[in-house]
Amino acid sequence: MQTNATYTSLVAIGDSFTEGMSDRLPDGSYRGWADLLAARMAARTPGFRYANLAVRGKLIGQIVAEQVDVAAAMQPDVITLVGGLNDTLRPKCDMGRVRGLLEEAVERLAPACKQLVLMRSPGRQGPVLARFRPRMEELFTCVDDLASRHGALVVDLYGAPSLGDPRMWDVDRLHLTGEGHRRVAEAVWQTLGYDPEDGDWHTPMPPSPPPGWGARRTADARFARQYLLPWIGRRLTGRSSGDGRPAKRPDLLPYETPEA
Repeated sequence: MQTNATYTSLVAIGDSFTEGMSDRLPDGSYRGWADLLAARMAARTPGFRYANLAVRGKLIGQIVAEQVDVAAAMQPDVITLVGGLNDTLRPKCDMGRVRGLLEEAVERLAPACKQLVLMRSPGRQGPVLARFRPRMEELFTCVDDLASRHGALVVDLYGAPSLGDPRMWDVDRLHLTGEGHRRVAEAVWQTLGYDPEDGDWHTPMPPSPPPGWGARRTADARFARQYLLPWIGRRLTGRSSGDGRPAKRPDLLPYETPEA
C-alpha cells in the first residue's frame, strides 16, 4: 500500500451500504461513506471525478449485470465494490453462486482500474443477524481470497469493534448512521494510503447505560412495524426497494461539494 496517495477518480458500486443509507441529508437524500470519501479525495486533487452506481436492495447478480461493466468502462483510478451481503440475508441463498459472481466481478474490475477496493462489511451486534453470520463470514473469506489473487485492497469493517455497536446503526438495524458512515470513509481513506484524519475510527464508543425493558420493547415494535414486516413482504413478492431506482451519480464527473 502506498502512502500519501494521489488518485484522480473514484467509482463506487454496490447496494444500499454504498448508496449511503441511512446517512440522510437535510433535503432527504443520502450521503454515505463513498460521498464522504470522494469529498476528501477531491479536496486533495483538483478536477477529481466521482461516480456512484450503487442502488439499494441490489443482489450480487444485479450488481454484476448492471454496474460492473459500466464501472470498468469508466477506467477510474479507484473502484470500490461491496456486494453479496443482501444475498446472505435471503432465506434461500446459494453461496456457491454468490462466490462465483463476486469472482466474476473482481476479474472484470481489477484490470480496469489502478486500485480495486473490497470490503468485509460491518455487522451489527445482536441476535437478529446471528443466524446469518456463517454466510457472511464465508463471503468475507471469498473477499480475502480474491483480493490476494487480484491485488485488491480489503477494508476490514467486520473486525472493527466500533461498527458493531448498535448505536452506530439506524433504527432499521440494517444501515449505518451518519457517524458510522464517517468511520467507514476514514477506514477506506487510510487503506488507500492517505494520512489518517481520525486514527481512532475503530475505537468503540464510550459505554452507556442500556435502555430499559420498556424502551427496548417499544423500539422492537417500531422496528417490526416500519422495517421488518415491509422487508418480509418484499421478499415474499419478489420486489426490491431499489426496483426502478437509478444510481444517484451515474456519470464520472468532477466532484462538487453539495450545498448545505
